[in-house]
Amino acid sequence: MKLSLPTLRESIVVLIITVVFSSLTAAFVGFRPEHILLIGLFLLLFFATDKTRKLAVALLPFLIFGISYDWMRVYPNYMVNPIDVEGLYNLEKTLFGIHLDGQVLIPCEYFAIHNWPIADFLAGIFYLGWVPVPIAFGLYLYFLKDRNMYLRFAMVFLFVNLLGFACYYIYPAAPPWYAINYGFEPVLNTPGNMAGLVRFDEFIGLPLFDSIYGRNANVFAAVPSLHSAYLVVVLFYAIKKRCNWPILSVIIIFLFGIWFTAVYSSHHYIIDVLLGILCALVGISLFEYVLMKLNWFKAFFDKYLNYIK
Repeated sequence: MKLSLPTLRESIVVLIITVVFSSLTAAFVGFRPEHILLIGLFLLLFFATDKTRKLAVALLPFLIFGISYDWMRVYPNYMVNPIDVEGLYNLEKTLFGIHLDGQVLIPCEYFAIHNWPIADFLAGIFYLGWVPVPIAFGLYLYFLKDRNMYLRFAMVFLFVNLLGFACYYIYPAAPPWYAINYGFEPVLNTPGNMAGLVRFDEFIGLPLFDSIYGRNANVFAAVPSLHSAYLVVVLFYAIKKRCNWPILSVIIIFLFGIWFTAVYSSHHYIIDVLLGILCALVGISLFEYVLMKLNWFKAFFDKYLNYIK
């Protein structure tokens, strides 16, 4: 593959942004091995060849998503608005309560009592795919050379995340495992919890989800369930792309699997899942039918598209 260096201006801009980002992350978030890995991979792709540089720039929406989530540690949402624990729990019980032995349980409490090894295993597989599946779908579109569809999907994925993050700050809410384990009093800086996914770690004999949720940026970010939103975005663009049935079938299986796992594992209420789906639909609609109709945004989109073609 022929070496093709970026322009001097591009090189200077990228290196300045890298230094500033690294410095700020080290100062306010804390530098971790994954930061080094992501920065190194991006710089390698950007400076290697013309083709890899286009890929590096194309992947920026996913990179910005990760950075945005990580940077919520700097100013947590519970510093902006009060945390709801009891209200959401009681609403879930009112709308979806399950009567059992004279008690009314929320679905998460029911599954904490009634669970099955095969469901635990599948739940872990589904929840491991909540980000890899969207990224894999994006790369599928990219390497099919449908860069227009790819960029629409990648930017909507980022846009839906930003909408969800805004909701976290407007309405900080505790997940069901918090109410079950800690009661209704908010305890700030509560560590992440695997909840029902601990059964998957026990099943495979590896601390997989333990390592993931140990890095959770904020546990009071249950509404909306972005886990439930992502595959809605994937399915929309898979249908728009007219993907074949094998691909659509995998997406639909993961879609319903993640929705089920969110509740089965006590990570989200049914309410969170429904609001996550709504967040995805709102994000898609605003992007496709509002932002893409604005001249300035369409000009930016077209310039970005031409760069990665």
